[in-house]
Amino acid sequence: MAKIDQLNEIVAPAVAAVGFEFLGLEYIAAGKHSVIRIFIDSPAGINVDDCAAVSRQVSAVMDVEDPIASEYRLEVSSPGADRPLFTVKQFAEHVGKSVQVKLYAPISGRRNYRCKIKAVEGDNIEIEVDGEELSFPIDQIEKANIIPQWD
Repeated sequence: MAKIDQLNEIVAPAVAAVGFEFLGLEYIAAGKHSVIRIFIDSPAGINVDDCAAVSRQVSAVMDVEDPIASEYRLEVSSPGADRPLFTVKQFAEHVGKSVQVKLYAPISGRRNYRCKIKAVEGDNIEIEVDGEELSFPIDQIEKANIIPQWD
């Protein structure tokens, strides 16, 4: 998890310098096939040119900082309909919405949940799944995405 924190510290200011909101990133370590996937947003939305501008800025900073010794692929993306959630603030903004959550370690024998965000209390995320309410610290969440609801 320390590598994600280091990458967040490097990437967030680089994204802000280009004028976009840094939502978070995923780092998939796989030797020469490693991937850093950065999610950005703005009130006007995100287009391909925005992703390219952020990619150039982040690439330049990564070349200087050099946090990953091996090869990797850098991807920059809008959050999309299945928006990933990385922070307590993002979970709080989506209380009441359905999400897919994957935990680092099982709670009650389970790592994957399709659930509804009930509340956010401090660093704890409260969910409702199968009529039960669960709560766990955000640092136990490996990955979380909004489940798109089509009208």
